[in-house]
Amino acid sequence: MKVQQEQWGKIPLLHIYDEETVTSASPVVIFLHGFMSASEHNLHYAYKLVERGVRVLLPDAYLHGERDEGLDEVQLSLRFWEVILTSIEEVDFLHKQLIEKGLLPEGKIGLAGTSMGGIVTLGCLRVYPWIQTASVMMGSPCYVELSKAQMAQFEERGFKIPISDEELQKMEQTLSYFDMSKHPESMANRPVLFWHGKKDHMVPFAPTYQFYESIQADYADNPEDLVFIVDKQAGHKVSRPGMIAATKWLADHLA
Repeated sequence: MKVQQEQWGKIPLLHIYDEETVTSASPVVIFLHGFMSASEHNLHYAYKLVERGVRVLLPDAYLHGERDEGLDEVQLSLRFWEVILTSIEEVDFLHKQLIEKGLLPEGKIGLAGTSMGGIVTLGCLRVYPWIQTASVMMGSPCYVELSKAQMAQFEERGFKIPISDEELQKMEQTLSYFDMSKHPESMANRPVLFWHGKKDHMVPFAPTYQFYESIQADYADNPEDLVFIVDKQAGHKVSRPGMIAATKWLADHLA
């Protein structure tokens, strides 16, 4: 198994594959890490996927990992949605690069992520019909609702949001465009697995589960393509069974 540090455009990433089992015709998964994390923290997901014949890209998000600019948690939190929107744009760039490099001749590609990466995954599903399947761990489709909750938390902690009312309105419009809960038809019956801990206080469980329940009727003809794994004991950390289920889902649906 090869783990190569590469730079695709502005994006540093880990490119992971097995030279014996992964070819240019193999499926690809782009795996997105969480807030204040980095690509190498998700190597266990890549390992499980490569075992199943999948090529994996683990990019570092803007302001994270190799792209760290020394911001503290508060400074980074204030730029959370900038990171999200940049990541959505960069996923499209990585997809185009895969095609240019001849690594996606059959177009088999899935997307996955944890926490912030799961949020990005749902934004990408909203705008990129080329994504065939996804695993969303601790993600939220409710961009507008989540951003409002985050701002309320900031203000409760005594921080003043350095943004005007006009800028806030513009940001809400932008987030609304990528908000899957406002555009559920964009799921387009694609196979998606959700995993979420019921005790998650970082990315609340309830809105994501409500979204899942709201789209079940859309999957009436293929209910097996929409799965939500609820971990009643978990907080904001994916369990080992969750990790195994998420990687198996991607490999099975890209086979």
